[in-house]
Amino acid sequence: MTAEFFSTHRTGAAALALVTMTGLAWAEPSHGIAMYGDPALPPDFVSLPYANPDAPTGGRIVTAEVGSFDSLNPYILKGSVPWQLTYFISQSLMGRSLDEPFSLYGVIAETIETGPNREWVEFTLRPEARFSDGSPVTVEDVIWSYETLGTVGHPRYLGFYAKVDSIEQTGERSVRLTFNVEDRELALLAGIRPILQKAQWDGVDFAESGLDIIPITSAEYVVSDFEAGRFVELTRNPDYWGNGVVPFMNGVGNLDTVRLEFFGDETAAFEAFKTGEVNSNREFNVARWESQYDFPLVQSGDITLSVLPHERPSGMTGFVMNTRRDLFSDWRVREALITAFNFEFINEAITGSAQPRITSYFSNSPLGMRPGPAEGRVLEFLERYSDALLPGAIEGYELPVSDGTERSRAGTARALELLEEAGWTVQDGTLKDAGGNDFAFDILLQTGASENQAIIDMYVQSLGRIGISPTVSAVDAAQFKERTDVYDFDITYFRRGLSLSPGNEQYLYWGAENADSPGGRNLMGVRSEAIDGLINLLLTSESGDDFLAATRALDRVLTSGRYVIPIYQWNISRIAHSTNLHYPETLPIFGDWPGWQPDVWWYEE
Repeated sequence: MTAEFFSTHRTGAAALALVTMTGLAWAEPSHGIAMYGDPALPPDFVSLPYANPDAPTGGRIVTAEVGSFDSLNPYILKGSVPWQLTYFISQSLMGRSLDEPFSLYGVIAETIETGPNREWVEFTLRPEARFSDGSPVTVEDVIWSYETLGTVGHPRYLGFYAKVDSIEQTGERSVRLTFNVEDRELALLAGIRPILQKAQWDGVDFAESGLDIIPITSAEYVVSDFEAGRFVELTRNPDYWGNGVVPFMNGVGNLDTVRLEFFGDETAAFEAFKTGEVNSNREFNVARWESQYDFPLVQSGDITLSVLPHERPSGMTGFVMNTRRDLFSDWRVREALITAFNFEFINEAITGSAQPRITSYFSNSPLGMRPGPAEGRVLEFLERYSDALLPGAIEGYELPVSDGTERSRAGTARALELLEEAGWTVQDGTLKDAGGNDFAFDILLQTGASENQAIIDMYVQSLGRIGISPTVSAVDAAQFKERTDVYDFDITYFRRGLSLSPGNEQYLYWGAENADSPGGRNLMGVRSEAIDGLINLLLTSESGDDFLAATRALDRVLTSGRYVIPIYQWNISRIAHSTNLHYPETLPIFGDWPGWQPDVWWYEE
């Protein structure tokens, strides 16, 4: 059985309308806040529009994960942590709605108040807020959490805290953060920092913890059991303080058990699903979805196949080139390697040509760059950095398209032309520079990623036609994280999901300041005055029109930078799951995104 839900009351244009609403923040305490304008839900809302406040509780969801883990502290750099864990156990002052580009509603915080220009933000805590051990969440815990995460926490928290001038208690249950820069998003970011229990870490080195201490939070789930590298089990807290107290949490956290099972490769993970050991599975390969999801549990109706739309940007998925390496510092070399990647042939082999290619970082959304030369406000913003732009940013850039044949002679010829312009020629069958040095590099993959391995195998064959014979290294999850944390790679797999409300995280993804910070997200190592300037523009825009233009300009600069060899995008999600697992028919504009499964799902036979 296949369930397909295509939203008829919302379109991309509606999403754009939400993005482009204008208006400044209020100076009175409120139940929520939006990046622009007012939040969509009124103060007396009952639940999120994509949650079922009447959902029953009970049951379990079990998912198959490829890889391993050696830490259960998602708030520090050390160790390899199940990526989902922070979403399951974290709770913050505010919660983010997946049905609006960037709106927050109170969770631990009862109200939020900002200065007229959002130069400060103040939160008032709910008196009912409790940690999972029953102790109250205090202003002292909040201040300690911000200070600790902002100084010794994971690098993703450091950039925000550097923009905090002061944090102080202003009342029995209220705390204020004052900022040292103009940045309208900071008031919202302050609302979504995890809140931890100060007392748990008394006398403990927070940055060095791993499996020895599981962070205590105020969320609806707690880690109840685990085996390093094998599984993590989370249990719904029946005494969760937010039940019947927090409208944002009504219909959220309905399943009694959430279990993550870890497997060495994709084949083993899929077999576990086919035999019923796992009861929910996301499928990213449309060809496999069409050809291999006819096993007995599907035929009997015990498994439902759900196809789910979304309206978020494509983000960027592919293979990133490390520009810290001299070999990839020349844009012509990067363009040549993109041209040599015979996407049309690879896509046919892997997906039957069913998956469209990613065309830019914000493609599939109103925020994506438009084809052809830049115009209007976008052009105006780009011209400020004209000396720092690569060809295509202003004139327009499109990915090279092959003829779909295995040899792609035209693409091979064009790649060789670009390499020759950059000083590389084929000599005795091998690509070399004028000094006789080989064009040599390594492609780093994670073991068990069979689809990526298949893609790279075909890519290596294409590279052989232009005299390049790269090595391919497959390492386990721990080594992969260790190496990518210190940027010890030439080319590796890359995935950045992007939202309809890009903001400060853009600095983490491709900002110059953190390009060499260990554990950073800027894997390509880009340092660009234009990129940093355009991120600042979108953060300080007081109108939706300027925000939109700045984002489209940023998309042009990133795409024409040729840092990633893009593969295909997923404009819909495919989830195969037990027929006993249900979700509301009203889907958020973000679709299948952290905060949706298992959050608003429930179990009912």
